[in-house]
Amino acid sequence: MLTAHHLHKAYGLQTILHDISFSINNSDRVGLIGPNGCGKSTLLRLLAGQEAPDKGRVSLTPPNLRLGYLSQGFDPDPQLTLAQIIHQTTGDPAQLEAELGQLAMALAEEPDRADLQDSYDAVLDKLNRSDYGRIQSLLAAFQLDTLADDLPLGALSGGQKTRLALVLLLLNDPQLLLLDEPTNHLDIGMLEWLEAWLTNFNGGVLIVSHDRAFLNHTANRILDLNPESHTLREYTGNYTDYLEQYLQEKERQMAAWKDQVYEIRRMKQDIARTREQAMSVERSTTPRQPNVRRLAKKVMKKAKSREKKLERYVASEERVEKPKRSWQMKLELGDAPHLGKDVLTLDNLAVGYPGYKPLLTGLNLQVQAGQRVAITGPNGAGKTTLLRTIAGHLEPQAGYVRLGASVQLGYMSQEQELLDESLTAVTTIQQIAPLNETEIRSFLHFFLFSGDDPLRPIANLSFGERARLSLAKLVASGCNLLLLDEPINHLDIPSRGRFEQALTQFEGTILAVVHDRYFIQQFATAVWQVAEGTIRHQLL
Repeated sequence: MLTAHHLHKAYGLQTILHDISFSINNSDRVGLIGPNGCGKSTLLRLLAGQEAPDKGRVSLTPPNLRLGYLSQGFDPDPQLTLAQIIHQTTGDPAQLEAELGQLAMALAEEPDRADLQDSYDAVLDKLNRSDYGRIQSLLAAFQLDTLADDLPLGALSGGQKTRLALVLLLLNDPQLLLLDEPTNHLDIGMLEWLEAWLTNFNGGVLIVSHDRAFLNHTANRILDLNPESHTLREYTGNYTDYLEQYLQEKERQMAAWKDQVYEIRRMKQDIARTREQAMSVERSTTPRQPNVRRLAKKVMKKAKSREKKLERYVASEERVEKPKRSWQMKLELGDAPHLGKDVLTLDNLAVGYPGYKPLLTGLNLQVQAGQRVAITGPNGAGKTTLLRTIAGHLEPQAGYVRLGASVQLGYMSQEQELLDESLTAVTTIQQIAPLNETEIRSFLHFFLFSGDDPLRPIANLSFGERARLSLAKLVASGCNLLLLDEPINHLDIPSRGRFEQALTQFEGTILAVVHDRYFIQQFATAVWQVAEGTIRHQLL
């Protein structure tokens, strides 16, 4: 269906992709992984034809293959309504019918014209895809059928926007899907639905995702994009299969490197002994012993020959490189200030927005020191509203939120809107921590800010960089109760793993809205399931 032939892409002097070649066939479910910023989104844009490679080419079979591309961060005009954006995607049925009639008349007069027949088929196909019943069926599948046609898109939640982007993609009936982080903001129920849908999709799929459980349930091949060599490595199976193969490769490489180190040390010792033997003979003899000295020179010549052989070996491609540690987030939250037993109490709490019906009511829950609570549930059920109410950004509609006397609360919002885009990472940390610039840059290095990155305006940072900076703010503030609203949405897989480890080591208390099932298994000691206006508490 799609083949990438030796793709190369650079921006200025910075190489992003080098000699990338692979194919996607009809039954393939391919997961594309790699750290943030390594070029995954760039590769998808090349495959979708939105950018041109510097070298190489992309071929489609057949050439008119319908390709559906879902970009990261779907951000439609907030003034458009749901009906208007669907109309823009499918076209006007009345206009399509009129165009089809004109083509039919032209074909009746010139039935042998292949170009007219192709145009007629294309318009007919588009008219079939604009069928109202089909559109409603797709909206219902993604739980968007209850939204009003005149609803402005600016009123949609992050999860609803992601689902709408998928609907608009599928309205064109694609045969090959290129999906850039399709799981962002989706709740667990919709993730499971999407997994089942992709399993039954009659076509090929390439998915960029950091959701390990999602990749385990959907992918049958993994492409790993190396940020250092800018090349791809292919692995068979799902994410767990990839990880097993990858770790085995690293173990074999480490064993070969250790053998090499031992052999080089042995060769150097042998050369040193041979040189010392020759020099000892030279020192202990006189010119009146020419035969002995000639032998010493031969020994010294042998030592120099072995040195050159060692130099050639060290410089050759046969030399095994020491396995490098993956470039991943090094995050240590440190010791949290001491907490009393009861950290948070919700007393008959109702949450919602002023002037509207409460989203959640009658909440009577307690969180104790050291608990790690995962908050799950459908998009729009009130999870973010609950966190904003606990954080004091919204007034309760009824009841109370009580915090323990020693609680220092830190809140990380879903969209990172609490970051001042006019500041840099350095000035952001300066506002909350008594550190000089050198100390702050050293601190930010643990969050993967290197070089001049800490001096760039926040407005120019990527989604992942903003997420990491938000985490850095929490660490620097010394909080002991973390409220995290989808904290790992824009983190790559290595960073998610490190984040899990850090949260496990953190001695404070955490409430996190999260839909990553793999993350929940590693992190949570309890789950709050939000549904039908209330919360069901479950200990793990």
